[in-house]
Amino acid sequence: MSISPITTKEFECFQHLIYDHAGISLSAEKKVMVASRLAKRLDHHGLSRYGDYFQIVLSQEYPDEFQMMVDILTTNETYFFREPQHFEFFHDEILRHWRDDDNFRVWSAASSSGEEAYSLAMVMAESLGMRSWEVFGSDVSVRVLNSARAGVYSMDRLQNMDNRYLEKYCLKGVRAQQGFFRVDAKIRSHVEFEQVNLKAPLPPHLGKFNVIFLRNVLIYFDQETKQHVVESLLRTLKSGGYFFVSHSESLHLVTDKLQMVKPSIYRKP
Repeated sequence: MSISPITTKEFECFQHLIYDHAGISLSAEKKVMVASRLAKRLDHHGLSRYGDYFQIVLSQEYPDEFQMMVDILTTNETYFFREPQHFEFFHDEILRHWRDDDNFRVWSAASSSGEEAYSLAMVMAESLGMRSWEVFGSDVSVRVLNSARAGVYSMDRLQNMDNRYLEKYCLKGVRAQQGFFRVDAKIRSHVEFEQVNLKAPLPPHLGKFNVIFLRNVLIYFDQETKQHVVESLLRTLKSGGYFFVSHSESLHLVTDKLQMVKPSIYRKP
């Protein structure tokens, strides 16, 4: 069965739905992308029109389809040690000067398939060793979180990883698993993943963090959602804690509760 091109009205239905749920703003230029990503689900259900699939997403008869749609439309590209200057600052300016005996906690707030969270964990293992520390990774997509928990990646995700991390904290696959590696259990034991919708009220059990990474996320939000998300996350950041966004993002006009240390790196007074 051939699939009819997505209409403007059909696109707007998905556009409003993903915005209401996750705060993600899909511009009109994303129309082709949305159609392409959802086409397999239409084919799976034997549908020819995107409007019919939209009804399935909202239907009680298919309770898992809504989350599947969210997973498809929110998947983002990531890799280990993305924007390496942030990890250098994290190691040299934050961890190296850490003297407290409390549990050091970092939140990778849009962890996708886990590369950022495990990159942070490797740096923490090098710096903090046997001291008490943990990384919390979250995402709105269940599918990428399942991949993150497994900790298995193709070797092409390693373009920015130092060889010492690869040799010390990763297990290279052999035979059928050649071309892949798995993050070692001693790293994975310090990393926890959980589904969190940043637009919704945060789970009360999250506790407080010393550092929060919210990178390559704000670019998908409008101004109002940016302010809401950042204000919400800041309630979980300890005084003196650090807040990272990507180099392409800024918190200018988003919040006045952080002081910029350098572009894309902020600190809570």
